[in-house]
Amino acid sequence: MEQNSIQFEKYLTLYRSTLLDDVIPFWLDHSADAEFGGYFTCLDRIGQVFDTDKFVWLQCRQVWCFSMLYNKVEQKQQWLDFALQGAEFLEKHGSDSEGNWYFSLDRKGAPLTQPHNIFSDCFASMAFGQLYKATKNERHAKIAVDTFHNILAKKENPKGQYDKSFPGTRPLKGFALPMILCNLVLEIEHLLPADLVESTIQNGIETILGKFYRPDLGIILENVTPDGAFSDSFEGRLVNPGHGIEAMWFLMDLAERAKDKALAQKAMEITLNILEYGWDKKHGGVFYFMDAKGLPPQQLEWDQKLWWVHVETLISLLKGYQHTGDHRCWDWFEKVHQYTWQHFADPEFGEWYGYLNRQGEVLLPLKGGKWKGCFHVPRGLYQCWKALEVIMEKKSEIQYQ
Repeated sequence: MEQNSIQFEKYLTLYRSTLLDDVIPFWLDHSADAEFGGYFTCLDRIGQVFDTDKFVWLQCRQVWCFSMLYNKVEQKQQWLDFALQGAEFLEKHGSDSEGNWYFSLDRKGAPLTQPHNIFSDCFASMAFGQLYKATKNERHAKIAVDTFHNILAKKENPKGQYDKSFPGTRPLKGFALPMILCNLVLEIEHLLPADLVESTIQNGIETILGKFYRPDLGIILENVTPDGAFSDSFEGRLVNPGHGIEAMWFLMDLAERAKDKALAQKAMEITLNILEYGWDKKHGGVFYFMDAKGLPPQQLEWDQKLWWVHVETLISLLKGYQHTGDHRCWDWFEKVHQYTWQHFADPEFGEWYGYLNRQGEVLLPLKGGKWKGCFHVPRGLYQCWKALEVIMEKKSEIQYQ
């Protein structure tokens, strides 16, 4: 299908204006804790705080978000000050004496949950790496780098002493960490030796495509054995379509960096395969969890439709179209766009709902909570905006398929 510049401009304007005039103001207006620092993330539909606990990975994500906007969109002092407010709270309260980042804190910053989740560390490194670009404060750089090395040291046993599995019976490796390292290493590339960046990237690509991707199924598994074999168990059969699709735009960014057209093409094809597999043919939207053999999933919320899954899908489809011009990406983009904006966006009170039932009805009217914060929606809107800019520029240079 031939696209024209007016269509691209319409979408670009929507994504940019929703980011800058809707989503970012929502978090600026409602999430600051002026008394104790950091951010409230448990916000109801209109932005009122319904719980004051602070989840470290969401605090970090919000620091990253406002630092990124300051660095890449406009050097607004309000955005930088907002990022610094969160960073100061995290520096005081976010980690233990060995630099391991807690999972949750109370409002004042006292730890509630031990540092069992390595993704707190991942987003802390990401946050302070992005913040350093804005501040050039060496303390921020040190936090980012020290945390990154701590992640690498723990990556074979991410939960450490907090791992609940019995050792040796059914050892499994999870997809989430190698996936996120592919993105994180680009976020702090400016702070790392070139050889460490390259080795981390190559290891990430090889792990994702060589161990977790199943060419026979066209999908990515969430857990495999340490040598990359299939485990016929609840965990081994688990598929999270959103995770796989999100990882593919990470790979497309790595492909662009390396000018590797074959990798971009492969990531695009995998995106389409996973999307076709994970799309709810009856009600629309992408399933949250699935079983690789079509058996009943372990997760009772398997058929819910989640905001981040759809946001990440939009990014991957636009980047796939940007890199390959394949019309299937654009056709799917318009389909997913329509579903996403019809069901998740809240034009009355701003921001997006996070959780829908299978039929597409809102399950929880919250705009933020323990798992949803100021991250996937603003990052996704920004990424889609920028991908559309590139597509419009390329339109005059190449003929999309």
